[in-house]
Amino acid sequence: MKKIDRYILGKYLTTFFFCLLLMTVIVVVVDISEKTDDFVKSKLSAWEITRDYYFGFIPRIDAMLFPLFVFISVIFFTAKMAERSEVVAILSSGVSFWRFLRPYFVGGFLLAGMLWLGYQYLVPRANRKWADFEKRYVDVNSAPTANSSTYKQNIYFKDDLQTYVGIKGYDTVTRTGNTLFISKYAGTKMLYNLRATGFNWDTATNKWKLRYVIERDFGEISENVRFSETKLMGYNFKPIDLRKDDYLKDQMTTPELNRFIKEEKKRGSEMLNALKVERFNRDAIPVSVLILTLIGAILASRKVRGGSGLHLAVGVIISVMYILFSRFSIVFATKGNFTPLLAAWTPNLIFGALAVYLYRRAPK
Repeated sequence: MKKIDRYILGKYLTTFFFCLLLMTVIVVVVDISEKTDDFVKSKLSAWEITRDYYFGFIPRIDAMLFPLFVFISVIFFTAKMAERSEVVAILSSGVSFWRFLRPYFVGGFLLAGMLWLGYQYLVPRANRKWADFEKRYVDVNSAPTANSSTYKQNIYFKDDLQTYVGIKGYDTVTRTGNTLFISKYAGTKMLYNLRATGFNWDTATNKWKLRYVIERDFGEISENVRFSETKLMGYNFKPIDLRKDDYLKDQMTTPELNRFIKEEKKRGSEMLNALKVERFNRDAIPVSVLILTLIGAILASRKVRGGSGLHLAVGVIISVMYILFSRFSIVFATKGNFTPLLAAWTPNLIFGALAVYLYRRAPK
């Protein structure tokens, strides 16, 4: 790596992390002002709020805005270099434009790799911490229990080819529920039926603990009835399968998400497309860091009248367009018939083509 590479890469990384830190502070201050009443009602100390909420909130919001921070950082420091004629001097010395972009590639790969690892493991854990706090202390202040994101009512699904499950109510935080029905069929004939007035997840045995259980086995001409005060049962569904809320898909690490997608595919779940979009986005969004880095470097490397203001304005417009394309693709995939893989990668394909076009048009 040459001195000029270290110079550009150092500018890139220092500008990015300064921008990230500054925007994080601003976002946290705004969030505190909006949630002050909820924090007071929670009766938690400042350290407990920081540990249980902001240790999850900050990685979540940083990952969400990561590509935007990268793009603005590249535009800002490259425009400053162009304004001071540093880019002209570099290219006039015989360095090709492609060679000039090499440190941008290196920085883009480093930050894209960092974001990719974060999306696979760190960000889902942060989302879990953030969502648990939201459900315990924020959502309860804005919605009644019937519409709560933590308490689910009237859940029905197919557990396997023969078994159907019905649950009257289930709390996703305490992992307890009431009125559980289990029915097994052979064709249209019922073979077995279970009813429990209450149940909860037993962490010691990793099974469901049922209370006041009535089981019925149906023969050709007879019926066998059994009663149990408590009973441990192992079923195909686990607590995570009952947490079909707005937070679920964001809280699973990628290996967990892959397994969950396979189970939901067997059940024919209606949320399958949303899960697949989330999975593909975890690979697509880090790639956007590299694409936006190249677009920013190519746009801002040209010296224009008025300084870096025009470059920043163009950068903001392109960022907004990227976010709009991404949102539209997700909506079409989750609500329509758009393929989840294409929904995740379409913005990258469009802006990747834009990067190639701008590179070919850039003065060399």
